[in-house]
Amino acid sequence: MSDVHLPDGVRLDTGEGGFERLVVEHPVASGEIYLYGAHVGSWSPRGVRPVLWLSPSSPFRDGRAIRGGVPLCFPWFGPARHDASAPAHGFARITPWTLEEANASDDQVTLVLVLDGDRAPSWHGGAWRATYTVAMGQTLRLSFEVQNLGTDALTFEEALHTYYAVSDVRMTSVDGLAGATFLDKAAGSAGQVQGPDPVRFGTEVDRLYVGTRAACTIDDRGWARRIVVEKTSSDDTVVWNPGPERADAMSDIGEGWTSMVCVETANVGDHAVTLPPGARHVMAAEIRVE
Repeated sequence: MSDVHLPDGVRLDTGEGGFERLVVEHPVASGEIYLYGAHVGSWSPRGVRPVLWLSPSSPFRDGRAIRGGVPLCFPWFGPARHDASAPAHGFARITPWTLEEANASDDQVTLVLVLDGDRAPSWHGGAWRATYTVAMGQTLRLSFEVQNLGTDALTFEEALHTYYAVSDVRMTSVDGLAGATFLDKAAGSAGQVQGPDPVRFGTEVDRLYVGTRAACTIDDRGWARRIVVEKTSSDDTVVWNPGPERADAMSDIGEGWTSMVCVETANVGDHAVTLPPGARHVMAAEIRVE
């Protein structure tokens, strides 16, 4: 970690697997961010049960992604098209980031982490810098910026692969996507349109909603709360829960499938971002509990 002064309410310690993490204990919110992958592991406003789900059996090992919280997918989403041996969802989530700035005010803590292209594994993308700003308060604000420092255009995919904690996903629904077209990866079909009903769960749900910038609301009837996810500069939303059969084959989820749902802010596939030299792109999400 760089030599950055940590304000009151923020400390650096050693978390799971020996990974360094920033722990936030502020009057309005608490949370943690691992430098490995710039991974937001937890966040909750004071007096509110945890908003993010982190698997108790997640592997905390080099080369493996942390399961839960907010994995940061970049510079590709899913399998790499250029190299079948490259890590799924890119290398950003399995690479140590550097803390560049830490600030605290009366209403939030703001942490800024960076990853430069020359510190990342070899990739055709060239020279770039990624800056991830995490602001924890009554809301959680996640802002992911990529700057093209090279002389050629830079093309990439990106996603905030956020896992939300719910009482029981079978009593939970996701609203806000009515009328959006989606690719149903679980069923292997494309071009479907979401009707007026919200997305519900019980079996595997793996849907890529394309061309939507709408806010989504996770309605958790068991805990009588709603989690609102608003986003900017994001043209896609992914909704995912593995369901019982697929989860049974995933050692870091297992029976935990009932206690989480993913609603992801993304730009993938046809909405991959192309930056000309010197340009910047910022994708952001704001999360609040009602």
